[in-house]
Amino acid sequence: MDYSAYQHLLVDKKEDGIVLLTINRPETLNSTNFRLHYELSRIWLDLAEDSEVRVAVITGAGRAFSAGGDFEVVEKSMGNLEVVAQTMREARDIVHNMINCDKPIISAINGVAVGAGLAVALLADISIASENARFTDGHTRLGVAAGDHAAVIWPLLVGMAKAKYYLLTCDMLDAKEAERIGLVSMVVPHEQLMPKAMEVARKLATGAQQAIRWTKHSLNQWLRMAAITSFDYSLALEMLGFFGPDVREGLRALQERRPPLFPSARTGT
Repeated sequence: MDYSAYQHLLVDKKEDGIVLLTINRPETLNSTNFRLHYELSRIWLDLAEDSEVRVAVITGAGRAFSAGGDFEVVEKSMGNLEVVAQTMREARDIVHNMINCDKPIISAINGVAVGAGLAVALLADISIASENARFTDGHTRLGVAAGDHAAVIWPLLVGMAKAKYYLLTCDMLDAKEAERIGLVSMVVPHEQLMPKAMEVARKLATGAQQAIRWTKHSLNQWLRMAAITSFDYSLALEMLGFFGPDVREGLRALQERRPPLFPSARTGT
């Protein structure tokens, strides 16, 4: 399998069939621009077809896992049906392709994880977070519905009460709280993050491959049921938000690092 076309994902094949994926836009805290968003939707298909790969580990370059959507993506999405339709297709593919990839995926969450980056971090089969990691969905703060992965995975991981709280408020979780409520598999000291992720990867890569893959496939039936009933609906509502006034104020507030003053909060609609 040729991975040379990937620009913002570094693909490093290790021994025992382990592949290390690194989200590589550290100058922007690994925010997802148009190209990276596409690559995150595609990589799981390529890994599934690669006979040399048994386990994938994904992490971020520098001090972040991924800081969410690039401001340029948000700006070009507002009121633009063509861009929104493409983003929607890729967001759908990220979720479905990670769920349907039969090979185990481990996320090594080295720092902040937001938006599309958070989707990848939490849809991984095993999520290992550094003590430095922080989490927020971020959608409602931008002024759009929590689409991406949220309706699929959050209620299953943390229960509906916690899911509603964090998805509606966009409060930030630190790694300790994320582990306590079950959002991530485990938390380790930062210097132990990659050694632990690779240790788990080796355990899976040297285990019974059909048994591991079929177990993942069976467990992910829960996610497929959520995807069928909730995900596409939530994603469509998120995309609809890019045609309203709140997202413009949400983006300006993020750029200016201030609390948003949403038009809908003044009108009540």
